[in-house]
Amino acid sequence: MTVLIGYVPTPVGEAALAAGLAEAAARGDDVVVLNSPRRGSTVDANLVGPDDVSRIVAAAAEHGVTARVDQADHGADIVDAFTTLIEQTGARLVVIGMRRRSPVGKLMMGSDAQRLLLSLDVPILAVKPTR
Repeated sequence: MTVLIGYVPTPVGEAALAAGLAEAAARGDDVVVLNSPRRGSTVDANLVGPDDVSRIVAAAAEHGVTARVDQADHGADIVDAFTTLIEQTGARLVVIGMRRRSPVGKLMMGSDAQRLLLSLDVPILAVKPTR
């Protein structure tokens, strides 16, 4: 089976990566890390480079699991990118990080995390970074 981890190079992403690797190690699953730029974006601060990809794969190996990083464009909707990877990999679990936001901020702006929680048809582990 596979654990799909949504990752951006922030404390939120690091929390998701750590939790996803631990979950995969506990169950003997493979890992796919989704680090996806928006379609047409030439510069994306959330897109990791080769050194970070190597670090992520090495961290997975330290947990005794195999990992790969998927950086396919997700276009306008990140939910589609997750859905496609779930279908391709047969992921049994999605792990995402969540930012701390005020209730008003969540109401006014919504969030990708909220859309994933409401849209995906597999169990989702949502984690927050430690303060």
